[in-house]
Order: sequence, then structure tokens, then C-alpha cells
Amino acid sequence: MEGISDQEKSSIDTELQTKLLLHSDHDHKGGLRTMPFIIVNEAFERVASYGLMPNMIFYLMEAYHMEAVTGTSILSIWSALSNGLSIFGAFIADSYLGRFRVIALGSLSTLLGMVFLWLTSIFPQLRPSSCDELNTICSPATPTQLALLFSSFGLLSIGCGCIRPCSMAFGADQLNNHPTLNNQRLIDSYFNWYYASGAFSTVVAFTVVVYIQDEYGWQVGFAVPVLFMVCSALMFLLGSSLYVKVKVGESPFSGFIQVLVVAFKNRKFNLSQDDCYNHSHGMDRVELTENLRFLNKACVIKDSNTDPWNLSTVEKVESLKSLIRIAPIWSSSILLFATSSQNYPTLQAKAMNRYITSWFEIPAASFVLFMVLTLIIWLAFYDRILVPILAKHTHQPRGLHPKTRMGIGLLISVIAMVVSAIVETIRRHVARSGNDMSAMWLVPQYALLGLADAFNAIGQMEFYYSELPRSMSSVAMAMFMVSNAFAGLLGSVLVNVVDLVTSEGGSVSWLSSDIDEGHVDYYYWLLGFLNLLNFFYFLICCRFHRRFTLST
Repeated sequence: MEGISDQEKSSIDTELQTKLLLHSDHDHKGGLRTMPFIIVNEAFERVASYGLMPNMIFYLMEAYHMEAVTGTSILSIWSALSNGLSIFGAFIADSYLGRFRVIALGSLSTLLGMVFLWLTSIFPQLRPSSCDELNTICSPATPTQLALLFSSFGLLSIGCGCIRPCSMAFGADQLNNHPTLNNQRLIDSYFNWYYASGAFSTVVAFTVVVYIQDEYGWQVGFAVPVLFMVCSALMFLLGSSLYVKVKVGESPFSGFIQVLVVAFKNRKFNLSQDDCYNHSHGMDRVELTENLRFLNKACVIKDSNTDPWNLSTVEKVESLKSLIRIAPIWSSSILLFATSSQNYPTLQAKAMNRYITSWFEIPAASFVLFMVLTLIIWLAFYDRILVPILAKHTHQPRGLHPKTRMGIGLLISVIAMVVSAIVETIRRHVARSGNDMSAMWLVPQYALLGLADAFNAIGQMEFYYSELPRSMSSVAMAMFMVSNAFAGLLGSVLVNVVDLVTSEGGSVSWLSSDIDEGHVDYYYWLLGFLNLLNFFYFLICCRFHRRFTLST
């Protein structure tokens, strides 16, 4: 018996040593020491990417001889592509490659795109020749030159689409999977540091990088983002051996597609009260609702075939329903984002007096910083001061309801466009009389747009998180990115339609590259009217959403 006991003891000791060895190896993965690599990667990538955007309209107009409408349209499509590819990046990370590989590929793609863009500023052969000063003839860009420019934009969009939707979640993975840490407290702290680093990076991009581009030219100005991106990619890859790399699973987007496919297959099936429905064992159990009843056909058990492309679950069906239910309210934010991302305020600033002292001139592209600072200041004020006061009197722990905040943001966007139109009317009159107007008159419209974003964008995120199931928390950020993608497309369509209509018959376009000859103020009045219509559309959507919610 003693011999058997010793043998069993030896076997148990060996098994314990193996488990301890594996557990010890796991303890070496993730945790707080991975945070610098992830946060610095995201912060440097933001400095590099955001540092390119504000001045890009001037680069397209000066180096590629594009009209303001063409340049604005291209930049809007670029923004739409970057945000739209975020959905693709999240899908690939969740279902196939994992977050680490997708972020690494995104970092390399962004770096390559920035290098291509930098090369266009270095080699004259890669961009159109300078304008003939005698007869002001500017040669257009060749197809090869445009192909290289658009390739750089495409690579930057792919990089953005890979990094942005995965970076925050990848950092949370390092804390969620660590057995010795107080996870929730650290994750909350991580999110705070993540957003703080993002805000600081944006400030650096809109000030330091933009100033370098203005003072030292495009070659040096584009080299700085390249340097930041090299540091970003290297920093992320250096931490490779320390990261927890969560195995891929099923993306929620795959589940939505499966529901639609199965519901379409079963479209001729008649539902009855005796039907049995398939529930998921890995999700919180929910009850099937009668709204959008045709989707219920996707989870009816008809036979023993449980393939997800033949039989979905009640939980997936209800998740898709919740997404459809908030879609109208989600669509009301698209015009606001299109309005706040216009490039014409930057062109206005370029034409105005930007000196704040006798020796320092604010770069035209840096005025967007006033929008960012307003957003940051308001969020801090709202969260720390206003919410406790409102919670005390309204008994709502979050202060104003998310839909209320979204509506206020839409109303402020109307006011912002009215102010923009009035200021531009005065600026144009002053400019045509031969005088200069201070660019500081643009600060109110930037501040109002920042306030509109602060109300609407944050209200959106809170609304999505409150309406969607916990299993769809990642979809909330995806919806926000998709709305920005549609905003880019809408912005491109708006400027092209307005330019086409107002330049008909040989008239000077409202959106002429020479804004003193054009009528950007009329364009702002148009945007103000469209935003007012959008506000009423939002109210209608809220009314239908309330009815839809009460009937579930």
C-alpha cells in the first residue's frame, strides 16, 4: 500500500508542478506592465494620423492644384473609408486573426501610407509641376501621381480601420485575463488613461504637428508623423511577448447575418403559438418579443439540424431587433457629424488675420483645437459638477437622459451654423472692402460645434449601451464609427451637389476656392436649415422609439 501511495503522490506532485508551471507562465502574460506599450501605440498613432488631417486640404490645393470642392470631397471620402473599415477590422479581429495581429498589421499599413505621402512631398516627379506664374496655368495631376496619393490614403484608412476598433479592447484583454488583479477597478482606470492620452494626442497633433507643417513645409511636416508612427509600431511590437492574446470567436456581425439568412430561408413558414424556439446556452436568456415578428422565423425549431445557418437563437434574434429599433435615432447623428467635419472653416481661417501677438500667428488648421478643448472642458464640467446637481434634483444618476442630450446637441448644431453664416457674411464684406478681420471671430462657431459633439456623441454612446444587450457592447462603438463613415459620404455629396447647382450657367460657385468670391455663408445657412429639419426628424424617431419600446 505504501508503494502505491508513493506512486500516487509522485503522480500528483508531477501534475501539480505542471499546473503551477502553466499558471506561472500565464502570470507572466498581460497585467499592468503591458499598458505602456498599448497606450503609447495608440497615442503616437493618433498624433501621427490626426496631425495629417487639418492641413491636408491645403496640401491638395497647393501641391495637387485641386479646387476646394474636389479636395473637400476627397477628404470626406477618405474619412468615410477610414471609419467604414473599422467594422471590417473589428470583424477580422473577432473572427479570424485576433486583435494583436490586426493591430500590428494596421500599424504597419499606417506607417507605409505615411511614407508614401511623405515621398510625394520629397520628389517633384510624384506630384504636379508648379503653376506657371505668368499665365497662372496649373498642370493637373497625372493618373500615376493620383494613384500614389490615393494609395497612401487607402493604406492610412486600412491602418485606422485595424487599430481604432481593437486597441481599447486589446488593452482590456490584458487586465480581464489576469488572475491576481482587481480587474474592474483597473479597467476603469485604464479607460480613463486611454481617453486622456487620446485627448492629449489630439491637442499635440492640432498644435505642434500643424505648426511644424506651416513653418517648415510639407517635407518636414510629413516626416514628423512618419517618425511618430515608427515609434508607435515599434513600441507595440516590443511588448509582443508580454501580451495576453485571446483566441478568436464568433463576431456579433456574423450572428446578425445568420439571423437574416435563416429568416429569409423560412420566409414561407407560418408562425404559431405552439412553435418551439432555440435558446443559446452561452448568453443570458431572453424572451422572444412580437415586434419585427418575421425575424422570429430564424429561431423556430423545425428539425434536428442545429447548424447556425439553418437555425439561429432567440438571443441573436432579439439582439438584431434591438439594433433595428435604435437605427432611426442613430441615423439622426449623421448630418451633425458631416457638419462638424467641414473643411471650409479652415479655409476661412487661412484668409483671416491669425496673429495673436506681433510675432506669433496661429496656424489656420489649429483652430479646430477650440472644438476639441470645448468638448473636453464641457465633459469634465458635466461629469464632475453638473451630473451630481442634476442627479440630486431629478433622481437620475446619469443626469440628463441620453436622448435629451442628443437632442440638445442637434439644436446647438443649428445655432452653430447660424453663427457661422453671420460671421462669414461679415468676413466676406470686410475682405471685399480690402480690410482684415481677426480669425478669433471663428472661435464661437468652433466652440458651439464642440459643444454639439459633446452633447450628441456622448449621449449616443450612453443610449446605445443602455438599449443594447450586454453581449453587444462592442457593437455600440461600431455604430458610432459607421455613423461617421456615412457622415463622410454625406459631406462629399453635399459639397458636390451645392457646387454643381450654384455654378450652373457660369455663375461663381458658393464653394469657390476663392472664398471671397464664393458664398460660403449661403452654404452655412443651408446646413443650418438641414440641421433644423434633422432635429424634427430626431423628435419623430424618438416618438416612434418610445412606442416601439412600450409595445415590447
